[in-house]
Amino acid sequence: MDFLLSCYSSLTLSFFLLIIFTGVSGTILTVVNNCDYTVWPGIYNAGGPILDSRGFELTQGSSRSFQAPTGWNGRFWGRTGCNFNASGQGSCATGGCRSGQIECNDMDLATPVTMAEFSLGLTNGQDSYDISLVDGFNLSMRIEGRGGQGTCLFPECVND
Repeated sequence: MDFLLSCYSSLTLSFFLLIIFTGVSGTILTVVNNCDYTVWPGIYNAGGPILDSRGFELTQGSSRSFQAPTGWNGRFWGRTGCNFNASGQGSCATGGCRSGQIECNDMDLATPVTMAEFSLGLTNGQDSYDISLVDGFNLSMRIEGRGGQGTCLFPECVND
């Protein structure tokens, strides 16, 4: 199955893309920044192995991919207006980790924050995904599924 996550801001058409390709070795997650500014995606691993990053800088037009094995469970969110020093300490205007690190070490986030949640192969071998506003809204998001079995709706949250 292939998923596409886009975040939209009120100033740009698309902010943040997440593409997932599922195969026998797991799922490749690709985050792409289509905004006209830098974003700092955060990643929380709720179950399964930790991905090779928990937070990073993503300049306009750039992308980063991750290999997520079946059984991975986690969340992605966008942070904006961040400023980190050479040791990865700093802060963000929205979505920042309270630890003040670029590599978030927990889910103690400065709210509000829009969250994309994924569970890969945990429910009868099926992948599931959603957009959560439980912790508030800071960025618009869209998730699109491609491939796999059946027809799925694409969740989207374009404003609070």
